[in-house]
Amino acid sequence: VQLQASGGGLVQAGGSLRLSCAGSGFTLGNFAFAWFRQAPGKEREGVAYSSGGGRTTIVYSDSVKGRFSISRDDDGNTVYLQMNSLLPDDTAVYYCGRARLIRDGVPYGMDYWGKGTQVTVSS
Repeated sequence: VQLQASGGGLVQAGGSLRLSCAGSGFTLGNFAFAWFRQAPGKEREGVAYSSGGGRTTIVYSDSVKGRFSISRDDDGNTVYLQMNSLLPDDTAVYYCGRARLIRDGVPYGMDYWGKGTQVTVSS
């Protein structure tokens, strides 16, 4: 099982980026996925979750609601995070992770993580 996150970079405030998380060695549609981020000196923060297995539960943190959108291409084994109206506070390393399910708005059974991708938003 491998997860490969990509798509990070440097962008000005107000800009957009799309992160990708490509999975291999498993069937992506059977699992939930989560995007987390960690800024220097801060704890890891969950920003967006998407359930799998035919269920359509999507959860966003208050800090990104209305600006970020998680989507998935199960045939392509890839999960995306579209980030719009980026703010300097969005600067962080972003990680994708695989979970068994989303329950009560929280991912459970996180077992694999991709290496992070750096997002830097300049003011």
